[in-house]
Amino acid sequence: MKSTILLLSLLLPLAVFAQGTALSQAEKNALAYMREEEKLARDVYDSMFRKWDVNPFGNIRQSERVHMERMKNLLDTYGLADPVTANKDLAGKFSDPVLQKYYDELIRLGTLSLADALKAGARIEELDIADLEERMALTNHPDIIAQFNYLKMGSENHLRAFTRRLRTNGIIYVPVILTKKKFDEIIAGDNH
Repeated sequence: MKSTILLLSLLLPLAVFAQGTALSQAEKNALAYMREEEKLARDVYDSMFRKWDVNPFGNIRQSERVHMERMKNLLDTYGLADPVTANKDLAGKFSDPVLQKYYDELIRLGTLSLADALKAGARIEELDIADLEERMALTNHPDIIAQFNYLKMGSENHLRAFTRRLRTNGIIYVPVILTKKKFDEIIAGDNH
């Protein structure tokens, strides 16, 4: 699976050329939303790392930068406006009001305690997984599906990291967005 995703990622420019560049409005919206959602994760993790100075925030925030770049590359490939650039990539500023509300709520939660910060991180990854799955169903473009799968794989790894850190502190994380069944399947999986 991992090698398939990597191969599709490498073939991205050829796939776009071969299939044309016409996207539906839902696909355009999905790319812009996921670009900002990756920014949400980066901004929250940057803030939590400054406050708590612990991993997994330090490591995962770097990963979120890569995820943001992957979404930026898709926006550029399809000639779409970048909502992150529109806001001058200001930390904690989002074009999408839903993401702005999530950011404000997660920052508030994450400053209460380290455990709450780790729970906020797990919630972000749950949100990311759910949103990626929803948006994957909106497209049949192989390049977009490949990138969404790559991001989803990363989010599953990050969710495992946050829940593992919580467990070492004696806290069992209960999913807020994903079903318990889906959450348990992800937690039982292997890191990629």
